[in-house]
Amino acid sequence: MINKIVPSVEAALADVRNGSTILIGGFGGAGVPAELIDALIAQGARELTVVNNNAGNAEYGVAALLKAGRVRKIVCSYPRQNDSHVFEGLYRAGKIELELVPQGTLSERMRAAGAGIGAFYTPTGYGTDLAKGKETRVIDGKHCVLEHPIHGDVALVKAEKGDRWGNLVYRKSARNFGPTMASAAKCTIAQVYEIAELGDLDPECIVTPGIFVTRVVRVLRKSTAQVINAEQAA
Repeated sequence: MINKIVPSVEAALADVRNGSTILIGGFGGAGVPAELIDALIAQGARELTVVNNNAGNAEYGVAALLKAGRVRKIVCSYPRQNDSHVFEGLYRAGKIELELVPQGTLSERMRAAGAGIGAFYTPTGYGTDLAKGKETRVIDGKHCVLEHPIHGDVALVKAEKGDRWGNLVYRKSARNFGPTMASAAKCTIAQVYEIAELGDLDPECIVTPGIFVTRVVRVLRKSTAQVINAEQAA
């Protein structure tokens, strides 16, 4: 019997190794698998490469992982914003490596990994520092840059519901990079608010099929006040 449900976030992350590449969902504050990130910090894996849309907000989520000194390199499209002081401090001190990737290219590189595509050409980034050292060619009169897939050892995603087969349903914009990252990783761990019985999830609403998911763990939904208090404490 297939049952991908694990009893706790600690159990879900127990075998993450030092030096792993971790794909972490989220766009700003939407869809961030905060409980999994906190458990990863407690688990202790180091020298991680983190792939995320940005470099963390304030001192929670991805920023908390950076602050704990667990990240060697971050691959993202939007590293600087008003509250990205943790990343900025580490970067200026030479304590973290940055690979800057345009947002569409970032998503497509992970999608390519999930689809088994060896590489692809895109006009995005041509003629900029981001294209230095990369192969280029002209396609249909446009200058293009060759980009390679981003494969993850582990993907951490947040969904609204899941079942024991690993099928996932997301909530609105909290979906963001989740489905793409789930397909690009060797091990995908999903935190969900609700465990559904098999057959209860409408097949038309399942965005990530269970074949891409390794583990599902239920977390409690936090109230707005709890979220604010946690952010202030961080």
